[in-house]
Amino acid sequence: MIYVLASAICSVLVSVLLKLARRLGLDVGQMVAWNYAMAAVLAALLLQPSLAPLRAATAPWPALASLGLLLPTIFVALGASVRHAGIVRSDTAQRLSLLISLLAAFALFGERLDAAKALGCALGLLALLGMVWRGERGRDTNGAASWCWPLLVFAGFGAIDVLFKRVAAAGVPLGTSLLVMFVLALPVAFALAALQRLRGGARFGARHALGGLLLGLFNFGNILFFLRAHQALPHDPALVFASMNLGVVALGALTGMLLFRERLSRINLAALLLALLAIALLVRA
Repeated sequence: MIYVLASAICSVLVSVLLKLARRLGLDVGQMVAWNYAMAAVLAALLLQPSLAPLRAATAPWPALASLGLLLPTIFVALGASVRHAGIVRSDTAQRLSLLISLLAAFALFGERLDAAKALGCALGLLALLGMVWRGERGRDTNGAASWCWPLLVFAGFGAIDVLFKRVAAAGVPLGTSLLVMFVLALPVAFALAALQRLRGGARFGARHALGGLLLGLFNFGNILFFLRAHQALPHDPALVFASMNLGVVALGALTGMLLFRERLSRINLAALLLALLAIALLVRA
């Protein structure tokens, strides 16, 4: 389980770095762009994927291209969500996005919906609503941004999960699909960063690049350790998936509340517990 813990830590470190970006004077758009440069290089060197499956007539290029567009866009949205809504809400929204992929599995891939998963979906939706809830005491200067961005993260990562399933169903190995998606996301991310620069954003510079490379290291570390966990526990995929998602939500909550003093209402705290229960029900064997 050491790989699961390492993966969860890397995932939370991504959010921590995004949270610190403004304090450190780093441009999130540029960081996201350089993140994909690092991730692509690491994927090529460490996973050494074969590109042969991409030459097949059945290669899912529309899904891969969609991921290339969606990944950097939602990564930037995650940065905005962490800034405006905090790590706790953002990480929970990201992990609850498995609701969308699960519902898609029922509707598109023929998976059976049993009572436990139906209950998990219901609790997950309640948890999502509770996490973005802002009572009178919880209102702040961020206004609608404090709940709009987490909802966008929820929807975006859910769509990414569905597209991942499409690519996997087409028979493309994970290492190959990851490399292609990182390469396709790279120009999109730099285009978004350039557009931000034209709107008065930060100039391109070495500090932003270094921050982005570090972000890419954490981002790829999350993926690599998650793959290693599945290899170490080949007969317990549900255990790995559950431990990973629960670990990220728990570590993200502790990090946000203890390190960054993020304040949660009683409804938010209850929603956090509901999210943990929902994830446990949804990913059970």
